[in-house]
Amino acid sequence: MRLGIIGAIALAMAASGALADDGKLSIELNKFEAGESGGCRAFFLFRNQTDNSFEDFEMSLAILDGNGVIDRLLSIDASPLPVQRTVLKLFEIPDIDCANISEILLHDLPACKPQNAEPIDCFPLLSLDSKTSASLAQ
Repeated sequence: MRLGIIGAIALAMAASGALADDGKLSIELNKFEAGESGGCRAFFLFRNQTDNSFEDFEMSLAILDGNGVIDRLLSIDASPLPVQRTVLKLFEIPDIDCANISEILLHDLPACKPQNAEPIDCFPLLSLDSKTSASLAQ
């Protein structure tokens, strides 16, 4: 009986997200929409569940077309990322239709610096997800 109660509590906490992203910096590719200049606008949600605010957070992305071929490299600055907050950032991907993006590869983090601290390797902190037709991978 005691194990059943503990299991039920753990399951409830996991379902509420209390265990899922603890200590992680989650990046979700949430939505695509056609950009004003014929490109694609990408909506990213950054959920900073770490103990740090990030004053610098830059991502280098490879945009893969519908055939899985690298179409372009794109550098985006997502900072600042406040601690224990969810932040929405919009980025334009020029000259490619959203339907022709098969994957976005996070291949480098040129800048990842917690506030008032030295730069760190943020890859171990990351959790990636996509709600679009394109995957988000590292």
